[in-house]
Amino acid sequence: MVAAGWPGVRAGWSREIDVPSTSDADAPGTVRRWHLLDNGEELARLGLTPAGTLLCVHGNPTWSYLWRTLLAAGSDPAHPWRVIAVDQLDMGYSERTGTFRRLADRINDLGDLTYALGLDGPVITVGHDWGGVISLGWALAHPQQLAGVVLTNTAVHQPTSSAIPPALRLALHPAVHGWGTTTSDAFLRVTHSLAHPPLPADIRKAYMAPYRGADRRTGVGNFVADIPVDASHPSFPALTSVAEGLRGLKVPALMLWGPRDPIFSDRYLKDLLTRLPHADVHRFEGAGHLVAEDRNIAAPVFQWLAENVNVNGSDALDGTTTGGPGRQDAPEPEPADFRPLWDLLGQQAAGAAGVDTAVAEMAPDGTTARSLSWQQLDRNILDLAAGLQEAGVGRGSRVSLMVPPGVDLTVALYACLRLGAVVVVADAGLGTKGLSRAVKGATPDFLIGIDKALAAASVLGWPGRRISVQDLPAARRRLLGVETSLTALSRSGAGRGSAQLTDSVNPDSPAAVLFTSGSTGPAKGVLYTHRQLAAMRDTVAATFAIRPGARLVAGFAPFALLGPALGAVSVTPAMDVTAPRTLMASALADAAAAIDATVVFASPAALRNVLATKDGLSEAGHKALEGIELLLSAGAPVPAPLLAEVQRLLPRASLHTPYGMTEALPVTDISLEQIQAADADAAAGTVPGAGNGVCVGKPVHGARVAVVQLAQNGTAPGCHSVTEAGVTGEILVSAAHVKEEYDRLWLIQQESTSVPGWHRTGDVGHFDAAGRLWVEGRLAHVVTAPGAVVTPVGAEQAIERLDSVRLAAIAGVGPAGTQAVVAVVETVPPARKAGPAAPQLAGHVRGAARKAGVSVSAVLVVPAQPTDIRHNAKIDRSRLSRWATRVLAGGRPGKP
Repeated sequence: MVAAGWPGVRAGWSREIDVPSTSDADAPGTVRRWHLLDNGEELARLGLTPAGTLLCVHGNPTWSYLWRTLLAAGSDPAHPWRVIAVDQLDMGYSERTGTFRRLADRINDLGDLTYALGLDGPVITVGHDWGGVISLGWALAHPQQLAGVVLTNTAVHQPTSSAIPPALRLALHPAVHGWGTTTSDAFLRVTHSLAHPPLPADIRKAYMAPYRGADRRTGVGNFVADIPVDASHPSFPALTSVAEGLRGLKVPALMLWGPRDPIFSDRYLKDLLTRLPHADVHRFEGAGHLVAEDRNIAAPVFQWLAENVNVNGSDALDGTTTGGPGRQDAPEPEPADFRPLWDLLGQQAAGAAGVDTAVAEMAPDGTTARSLSWQQLDRNILDLAAGLQEAGVGRGSRVSLMVPPGVDLTVALYACLRLGAVVVVADAGLGTKGLSRAVKGATPDFLIGIDKALAAASVLGWPGRRISVQDLPAARRRLLGVETSLTALSRSGAGRGSAQLTDSVNPDSPAAVLFTSGSTGPAKGVLYTHRQLAAMRDTVAATFAIRPGARLVAGFAPFALLGPALGAVSVTPAMDVTAPRTLMASALADAAAAIDATVVFASPAALRNVLATKDGLSEAGHKALEGIELLLSAGAPVPAPLLAEVQRLLPRASLHTPYGMTEALPVTDISLEQIQAADADAAAGTVPGAGNGVCVGKPVHGARVAVVQLAQNGTAPGCHSVTEAGVTGEILVSAAHVKEEYDRLWLIQQESTSVPGWHRTGDVGHFDAAGRLWVEGRLAHVVTAPGAVVTPVGAEQAIERLDSVRLAAIAGVGPAGTQAVVAVVETVPPARKAGPAAPQLAGHVRGAARKAGVSVSAVLVVPAQPTDIRHNAKIDRSRLSRWATRVLAGGRPGKP
């Protein structure tokens, strides 16, 4: 063994130790030789006292090399931890015993090793693959030493209702097993191929090194053969003992997961969370089985240790944990000021408005397709809730709702909330790939969907027991794997809802997981509690003076669902909800006329199309729109000229563009008149700080806003929040309606709350002297040019004032600190193909940007800007940056 030949491993870490064996697999008095990677001597040589020990256990067919980044991080004087990474017997460079060692033997072996090492607490076990089970077996057997557990892609239970993963079934097949795992190195090579990105050649070589020759791979084959495929397997009792023992484990737990794992998929993560519900979880999108290779796991592990682990002693199997969210599902006494989301809905149903329309949806021909009164809505919710409860939906159940906005979605959502279930809302606007990633990550217990969603669930393998909206023919139901329908459940629950349901709900229990648009990376699940959803309702009502009896046209799904909570009549116009730009003026007018609407919510893309199709409006349509008193538009910046055009179409309406995000909606608010005043202040230069961005107004009712100042490298380090005029920084928000946490994204959650008491939005902006907030773009899109930090929005606005430009985006090309500023424009009329701009256009664009204080190095044109699917408005500047890099390097332009 030459540790110097293993990339990333320091020579002093490699050691061997003779360990007396107490295993039933060995004869009495047997001594086994173990190989370890151990930084203990290095820490002692540096005079460092470790806070504790990480006991790291690899799986099959890796070895202790898997944990080299933890060894390096544990040797950091800033946070010293002893890290012992073991090579299990018959694996890595440990002894080849010539015996078949089963799961119980391996758990016992690990105990023999730690006894021989004299290992005392506090100990954090770290496990991967089958090393996860073995590390947990050791943890359960050593509660006095245990201070926490860390798991990466592993499993402790195989449901009897489902088969083991196909890759393992193949490896176990008699025709494959011996050759695939032992005679050849195929099993190793296949496992190494699961890395994303692929392993470098020297790393692959290091992983293969201990397994050269069939005689060195016997343990690999035996490990596969010891997989407990069913209850008859000899290792099944040991696996079950570990699985059930976890339910009493109370120490902090961290799970770091690679979702692209064909072996230990998200269903095994879900099972672990039922046993360790207090665990912190981070799913690394794009990572797979070898998550420790795919991503830097050392940083989150040591951050988590610092924040969660009590190194002064633990009580692993009794008491409460110091880590994890620790939420409780049982109802608790409600504070006097808490009113559940459905409170006003119930009041409307019980009051004089009970027989009036509560929710409606429009048909393409302009007529009302369906509607329910407040009494009918309340009754239908209670009936469906009773039916869902009978089907197994209860407190904490995750229910994915894949139903378009309208009557069915409204009833299903409120029925689930009444039961204490957690609704998962990932809309079709994420696209097939994004939607599939979101649903699999949320691991719903139930999936309620229309036919199209159920077909996708069947083809793409989405989790959850399936429920259709309407009754389906038996053959169709079998084909889609559907158990029942909302219609059938409502029938079965008819008349029983009131007796079985109460208004009691734990305000701080999870209520919903709402997914972001995915415009700045993979869509993130955002978890809200009942209290936070209620606070969102109250903030919207107080900020915009929306009272019970208001009549709302919802051209944006979230507000269609919030309508009943506000006590407002709500109608969904005839449009493709996955493409806001499909809302036509006639459809908006028809919806407004159907309920004599007073409020409209529509995205900027929807408003553009409404204006583009307004010539087709009838006199009755114009009259219906003239009755609108309030227009809300959000999701992306709304240019003042666009709003001015909308104002002419809605002459009586007060036009507002609230600023917010999935994590906090709304944050600030501003009206058209206030936008015009802010723009005038910026042009005149009379108010310090006015300009260079989109003015989004002042904080809404109950919210506070501040910034963390940008550094010269384009980041926003530190925790000092400021509200001084003219200071550009990352925008912070604090409010009762800010999200609880990012779902199963512990690391991102920690980053978002790194300023105590605030949520870091990822947006960049500044205040002016009048206290108004100006948004300058996303932190991820800041360009670090030589001697300057460039935020994109100010220059983009200046460029978009050119008659020949419809949309502009600023992107950075090159290394951080020396980036060139590139302007990418969508022209009027659209360019036929993407590529460098004509000299005259490029000159105009550079001149416009220069007036905004930005020097543009290159100008490129595209036929259409790449925008997000949900809003059809948020430009993907990161994508444009990659494309511009290729074009400016002489590559073929193609499509960005």
